[in-house]
Amino acid sequence: MVGTASAKSTIRRLALIAAFGCGAIAHAHAATGIVVLRDDLHRTVVVPRDPQRVITLLPSLTETVCALGACNRLVATGDFDDWPPSVRGLPKVGGLDDVNVERIVALRPDLVLMSSSQRVGARLGQLGVVSFALETDRYADIARTVSRVGALLGLPDRAAALNARIRDAVQAVSAAARAHRAGTGLKVYFEVGPGPYAAGPDSYIGELLTMLGARNIVAARLGAFPLLNPEYVVRRDPDVIFTSRTDAGHLADRPGWSQIRAVREHHICTFPDAVRDTVVRPGPRVADGMRAIAACLDQVRS
Repeated sequence: MVGTASAKSTIRRLALIAAFGCGAIAHAHAATGIVVLRDDLHRTVVVPRDPQRVITLLPSLTETVCALGACNRLVATGDFDDWPPSVRGLPKVGGLDDVNVERIVALRPDLVLMSSSQRVGARLGQLGVVSFALETDRYADIARTVSRVGALLGLPDRAAALNARIRDAVQAVSAAARAHRAGTGLKVYFEVGPGPYAAGPDSYIGELLTMLGARNIVAARLGAFPLLNPEYVVRRDPDVIFTSRTDAGHLADRPGWSQIRAVREHHICTFPDAVRDTVVRPGPRVADGMRAIAACLDQVRS
Protein backbone atom coordinates (compact mmCIF):
# COMPACT_ATOMS: atom_id res chain seq x y z
CA MET A 1 0.00 0.00 0.00
CA VAL A 2 1.27 3.43 -0.95
CA GLY A 3 -0.26 6.81 -0.11
CA THR A 4 2.67 9.19 -0.55
CA ALA A 5 2.73 12.87 -1.44
CA SER A 6 4.29 11.99 -4.78
CA ALA A 7 1.04 10.32 -5.80
CA LYS A 8 -1.23 13.24 -4.83
CA SER A 9 -1.61 14.66 -8.34
CA THR A 10 -2.44 11.24 -9.77
CA ILE A 11 -4.94 10.55 -7.00
CA ARG A 12 -6.59 13.93 -7.55
CA ARG A 13 -6.86 13.22 -11.27
CA LEU A 14 -8.46 9.85 -10.55
CA ALA A 15 -10.93 11.55 -8.25
CA LEU A 16 -11.94 13.83 -11.08
CA ILE A 17 -12.19 11.01 -13.59
CA ALA A 18 -13.84 8.71 -11.22
CA ALA A 19 -14.14 13.27 -13.06
CA PHE A 20 -17.95 15.29 -10.29
CA GLY A 21 -25.24 24.35 -1.75
CA CYS A 22 -26.94 27.20 -2.26
CA GLY A 23 -25.49 28.28 1.09
CA ALA A 24 -22.58 29.69 -0.90
CA ILE A 25 -24.83 32.21 -2.62
CA ALA A 26 -24.00 35.64 -1.28
CA HIS A 27 -26.70 37.74 -2.89
CA ALA A 28 -28.33 38.61 -6.18
CA HIS A 29 -28.76 42.05 -7.70
CA ALA A 30 -31.84 41.89 -9.91
CA ALA A 31 -31.72 45.60 -10.66
CA THR A 32 -28.12 45.60 -11.84
CA GLY A 33 -28.33 42.30 -13.71
CA ILE A 34 -25.61 40.49 -11.78
CA VAL A 35 -25.39 37.65 -9.30
CA VAL A 36 -22.67 37.48 -6.64
CA LEU A 37 -21.67 34.05 -5.36
CA ARG A 38 -18.78 32.43 -3.52
CA ASP A 39 -17.21 29.45 -5.27
CA ASP A 40 -15.27 26.47 -3.92
CA LEU A 41 -11.95 28.27 -4.30
CA HIS A 42 -13.39 30.75 -1.78
CA ARG A 43 -13.55 33.48 -4.39
CA THR A 44 -16.36 36.01 -4.52
CA VAL A 45 -17.47 35.87 -8.14
CA VAL A 46 -19.61 38.43 -9.94
CA VAL A 47 -21.61 36.60 -12.60
CA PRO A 48 -23.78 38.15 -15.33
CA ARG A 49 -27.42 37.35 -14.63
CA ASP A 50 -28.74 34.50 -16.84
CA PRO A 51 -25.46 33.95 -18.74
CA GLN A 52 -26.12 32.79 -22.31
CA ARG A 53 -22.61 31.79 -23.44
CA VAL A 54 -21.33 29.09 -21.12
CA ILE A 55 -18.23 26.88 -21.27
CA THR A 56 -17.89 23.78 -19.08
CA LEU A 57 -14.53 22.12 -18.37
CA LEU A 58 -15.69 18.88 -16.74
CA PRO A 59 -18.07 16.15 -17.98
CA SER A 60 -20.25 16.21 -14.87
CA LEU A 61 -20.70 19.97 -15.17
CA THR A 62 -21.70 19.64 -18.82
CA GLU A 63 -24.23 16.97 -17.87
CA THR A 64 -25.58 19.21 -15.12
CA VAL A 65 -26.09 22.18 -17.43
CA CYS A 66 -27.90 19.99 -19.92
CA ALA A 67 -30.00 18.25 -17.26
CA LEU A 68 -31.19 21.73 -16.30
CA GLY A 69 -32.40 22.22 -19.87
CA ALA A 70 -29.67 24.72 -20.75
CA CYS A 71 -27.62 22.77 -23.30
CA ASN A 72 -28.36 25.51 -25.81
CA ARG A 73 -26.23 27.92 -23.78
CA LEU A 74 -23.06 25.85 -24.16
CA VAL A 75 -20.55 27.22 -26.65
CA ALA A 76 -17.73 24.77 -25.80
CA THR A 77 -16.82 21.97 -23.39
CA GLY A 78 -13.79 20.05 -22.18
CA ASP A 79 -12.25 17.35 -24.35
CA PHE A 80 -13.86 14.47 -22.45
CA ASP A 81 -17.38 15.87 -22.30
CA ASP A 82 -19.57 13.54 -24.37
CA TRP A 83 -23.00 13.45 -22.74
CA PRO A 84 -25.63 14.15 -23.86
CA PRO A 85 -24.68 13.31 -27.47
CA SER A 86 -25.57 16.83 -28.63
CA VAL A 87 -22.44 18.25 -26.94
CA ARG A 88 -20.03 16.07 -28.90
CA GLY A 89 -20.03 18.47 -31.83
CA LEU A 90 -19.23 21.54 -29.73
CA PRO A 91 -15.76 23.11 -29.78
CA LYS A 92 -13.39 21.49 -27.29
CA VAL A 93 -11.08 23.55 -25.09
CA GLY A 94 -8.72 21.01 -23.51
CA GLY A 95 -8.59 18.34 -20.85
CA LEU A 96 -8.31 18.34 -17.10
CA ASP A 97 -4.75 19.66 -17.02
CA ASP A 98 -4.28 21.32 -20.41
CA VAL A 99 -7.06 23.88 -20.76
CA ASN A 100 -6.69 26.05 -23.86
CA VAL A 101 -7.12 29.50 -22.35
CA GLU A 102 -6.67 31.34 -25.64
CA ARG A 103 -9.47 29.38 -27.29
CA ILE A 104 -11.77 30.06 -24.35
CA VAL A 105 -11.13 33.79 -24.61
CA ALA A 106 -11.79 33.71 -28.35
CA LEU A 107 -15.23 32.17 -27.73
CA ARG A 108 -16.25 35.14 -25.54
CA PRO A 109 -18.07 33.20 -22.80
CA ASP A 110 -20.21 34.89 -20.17
CA LEU A 111 -19.26 32.15 -17.72
CA VAL A 112 -16.82 29.25 -17.45
CA LEU A 113 -17.74 26.40 -15.09
CA MET A 114 -14.76 24.36 -13.90
CA SER A 115 -13.54 22.00 -11.22
CA SER A 116 -11.85 23.53 -8.19
CA SER A 117 -8.79 21.45 -9.16
CA GLN A 118 -8.34 23.18 -12.51
CA ARG A 119 -6.02 26.07 -11.77
CA VAL A 120 -6.92 28.31 -14.68
CA GLY A 121 -9.33 30.64 -12.91
CA ALA A 122 -6.76 33.33 -12.14
CA ARG A 123 -5.48 33.42 -15.72
CA LEU A 124 -9.02 33.60 -17.10
CA GLY A 125 -9.79 36.44 -14.73
CA GLN A 126 -6.74 38.38 -15.92
CA LEU A 127 -8.15 38.09 -19.44
CA GLY A 128 -11.61 39.27 -18.43
CA VAL A 129 -13.33 35.87 -18.38
CA VAL A 130 -15.62 35.03 -15.45
CA SER A 131 -15.07 31.53 -14.04
CA PHE A 132 -16.75 29.64 -11.23
CA ALA A 133 -15.04 26.68 -9.53
CA LEU A 134 -16.99 23.77 -8.06
CA GLU A 135 -15.99 20.81 -5.90
CA THR A 136 -17.42 17.78 -7.69
CA ASP A 137 -15.85 14.70 -6.11
CA ARG A 138 -18.46 13.32 -3.69
CA TYR A 139 -22.07 12.20 -3.74
CA ALA A 140 -23.18 15.22 -1.70
CA ASP A 141 -21.50 17.46 -4.28
CA ILE A 142 -24.08 16.45 -6.89
CA ALA A 143 -26.94 18.26 -5.16
CA ARG A 144 -24.71 21.22 -4.30
CA THR A 145 -23.52 21.51 -7.87
CA VAL A 146 -27.03 21.29 -9.31
CA SER A 147 -28.26 24.00 -6.94
CA ARG A 148 -25.36 26.33 -7.58
CA VAL A 149 -25.33 25.89 -11.35
CA GLY A 150 -29.07 26.46 -11.29
CA ALA A 151 -28.52 29.71 -9.40
CA LEU A 152 -25.78 30.79 -11.77
CA LEU A 153 -27.96 30.15 -14.82
CA GLY A 154 -31.03 31.74 -13.29
CA LEU A 155 -32.83 28.39 -13.11
CA PRO A 156 -33.32 27.72 -9.37
CA ASP A 157 -36.73 26.08 -9.80
CA ARG A 158 -35.39 23.64 -12.37
CA ALA A 159 -32.47 22.89 -10.06
CA ALA A 160 -34.78 22.09 -7.17
CA ALA A 161 -36.87 19.80 -9.36
CA LEU A 162 -33.77 18.05 -10.76
CA ASN A 163 -32.37 17.46 -7.29
CA ALA A 164 -35.68 15.93 -6.22
CA ARG A 165 -35.64 13.58 -9.22
CA ILE A 166 -32.04 12.54 -8.55
CA ARG A 167 -32.72 11.95 -4.85
CA ASP A 168 -35.84 9.88 -5.52
CA ALA A 169 -34.11 7.79 -8.20
CA VAL A 170 -31.09 7.07 -5.98
CA GLN A 171 -33.31 6.10 -3.06
CA ALA A 172 -35.31 3.77 -5.30
CA VAL A 173 -32.21 2.02 -6.64
CA SER A 174 -30.71 1.67 -3.17
CA ALA A 175 -33.95 0.29 -1.73
CA ALA A 176 -34.37 -2.20 -4.58
CA ALA A 177 -30.78 -3.41 -4.26
CA ARG A 178 -31.11 -3.95 -0.53
CA ALA A 179 -34.47 -5.68 -0.98
CA HIS A 180 -32.89 -8.13 -3.43
CA ARG A 181 -29.76 -8.33 -1.24
CA ALA A 182 -27.77 -7.60 -4.40
CA GLY A 183 -24.64 -6.35 -2.68
CA THR A 184 -25.34 -7.30 0.91
CA GLY A 185 -22.22 -8.61 2.59
CA LEU A 186 -20.21 -8.96 -0.61
CA LYS A 187 -16.57 -7.89 -0.34
CA VAL A 188 -15.84 -5.63 -3.31
CA TYR A 189 -12.65 -4.32 -4.88
CA PHE A 190 -13.15 -1.49 -7.41
CA GLU A 191 -10.05 -0.74 -9.49
CA VAL A 192 -10.03 2.74 -11.02
CA GLY A 193 -6.66 2.72 -12.73
CA PRO A 194 -3.33 0.97 -13.31
CA GLY A 195 -1.08 0.73 -10.33
CA PRO A 196 -3.39 -0.55 -9.07
CA TYR A 197 -5.37 2.43 -7.82
CA ALA A 198 -8.56 1.54 -5.97
CA ALA A 199 -11.71 3.36 -4.99
CA GLY A 200 -11.74 3.61 -1.20
CA PRO A 201 -14.90 3.84 0.92
CA ASP A 202 -14.62 7.62 1.18
CA SER A 203 -14.55 8.09 -2.60
CA TYR A 204 -17.64 8.78 -4.67
CA ILE A 205 -17.60 5.21 -6.00
CA GLY A 206 -17.11 3.93 -2.47
CA GLU A 207 -20.19 5.87 -1.38
CA LEU A 208 -22.25 4.21 -4.11
CA LEU A 209 -21.05 0.75 -3.05
CA THR A 210 -22.02 1.48 0.55
CA MET A 211 -25.50 2.64 -0.50
CA LEU A 212 -25.88 -0.69 -2.30
CA GLY A 213 -24.92 -2.67 0.79
CA ALA A 214 -21.49 -3.85 -0.40
CA ARG A 215 -18.33 -3.99 1.74
CA ASN A 216 -15.28 -2.23 0.32
CA ILE A 217 -12.06 -4.20 0.96
CA VAL A 218 -10.04 -0.97 1.06
CA ALA A 219 -9.58 0.50 4.54
CA ALA A 220 -10.88 4.06 4.88
CA ARG A 221 -7.58 5.19 6.44
CA LEU A 222 -5.83 4.62 3.09
CA GLY A 223 -7.71 7.50 1.46
CA ALA A 224 -10.18 7.95 -1.37
CA PHE A 225 -8.05 6.56 -4.21
CA PRO A 226 -5.03 4.76 -2.73
CA LEU A 227 -2.27 3.11 -4.72
CA LEU A 228 -2.26 -0.45 -3.39
CA ASN A 229 0.31 -3.16 -3.17
CA PRO A 230 -1.28 -5.98 -5.25
CA GLU A 231 -0.68 -8.31 -2.30
CA TYR A 232 -3.14 -6.21 -0.31
CA VAL A 233 -5.95 -7.30 -2.65
CA VAL A 234 -4.88 -10.94 -2.41
CA ARG A 235 -5.00 -10.83 1.39
CA ARG A 236 -8.46 -9.18 1.42
CA ASP A 237 -9.79 -11.82 -1.03
CA PRO A 238 -12.73 -9.89 -2.55
CA ASP A 239 -15.91 -11.66 -3.68
CA VAL A 240 -16.29 -9.26 -6.63
CA ILE A 241 -13.82 -7.19 -8.64
CA PHE A 242 -14.75 -4.20 -10.77
CA THR A 243 -12.14 -3.28 -13.36
CA SER A 244 -11.71 -2.19 -16.96
CA ARG A 245 -12.48 -4.51 -19.85
CA THR A 246 -8.83 -4.30 -20.86
CA ASP A 247 -7.56 -5.57 -17.51
CA ALA A 248 -10.33 -8.06 -16.76
CA GLY A 249 -8.79 -10.88 -18.80
CA HIS A 250 -5.36 -10.50 -17.21
CA LEU A 251 -6.15 -10.44 -13.48
CA ALA A 252 -5.16 -14.10 -13.03
CA ASP A 253 -1.71 -13.25 -14.41
CA ARG A 254 -0.95 -10.99 -11.47
CA PRO A 255 1.10 -12.75 -8.77
CA GLY A 256 -1.23 -14.56 -6.38
CA TRP A 257 -4.41 -13.19 -7.91
CA SER A 258 -5.48 -16.55 -9.36
CA GLN A 259 -6.28 -17.54 -5.76
CA ILE A 260 -8.66 -14.63 -5.18
CA ARG A 261 -12.24 -15.84 -4.96
CA ALA A 262 -13.53 -13.27 -7.44
CA VAL A 263 -10.94 -14.37 -10.00
CA ARG A 264 -11.44 -18.09 -9.38
CA GLU A 265 -15.20 -17.82 -9.74
CA HIS A 266 -15.10 -15.25 -12.56
CA HIS A 267 -16.94 -12.62 -10.52
CA ILE A 268 -15.43 -9.79 -12.54
CA CYS A 269 -17.57 -6.78 -13.40
CA THR A 270 -16.80 -4.56 -16.36
CA PHE A 271 -18.77 -1.87 -18.15
CA PRO A 272 -18.82 -0.42 -21.66
CA ASP A 273 -17.34 3.08 -21.64
CA ALA A 274 -20.74 4.76 -21.85
CA VAL A 275 -22.00 2.86 -18.82
CA ARG A 276 -18.77 3.30 -16.87
CA ASP A 277 -19.14 7.06 -17.26
CA THR A 278 -22.39 6.92 -15.29
CA VAL A 279 -20.56 5.01 -12.54
CA VAL A 280 -17.52 7.25 -12.14
CA ARG A 281 -18.96 10.72 -12.80
CA PRO A 282 -20.66 12.42 -9.83
CA GLY A 283 -23.49 13.92 -11.83
CA PRO A 284 -27.19 13.78 -12.70
CA ARG A 285 -26.96 10.19 -14.00
CA VAL A 286 -25.84 8.79 -10.63
CA ALA A 287 -28.88 6.49 -10.38
CA ASP A 288 -27.98 4.93 -13.75
CA GLY A 289 -24.48 4.19 -12.45
CA MET A 290 -25.87 2.65 -9.29
CA ARG A 291 -28.19 0.42 -11.33
CA ALA A 292 -25.21 -0.83 -13.36
CA ILE A 293 -23.25 -1.68 -10.20
CA ALA A 294 -26.30 -3.30 -8.59
CA ALA A 295 -27.00 -5.42 -11.67
CA CYS A 296 -23.52 -6.94 -11.52
CA LEU A 297 -23.70 -7.52 -7.77
CA ASP A 298 -27.09 -9.15 -8.23
CA GLN A 299 -25.65 -11.59 -10.77
CA VAL A 300 -22.91 -12.57 -8.36
CA ARG A 301 -25.37 -12.97 -5.49
CA SER A 302 -27.66 -15.18 -7.58
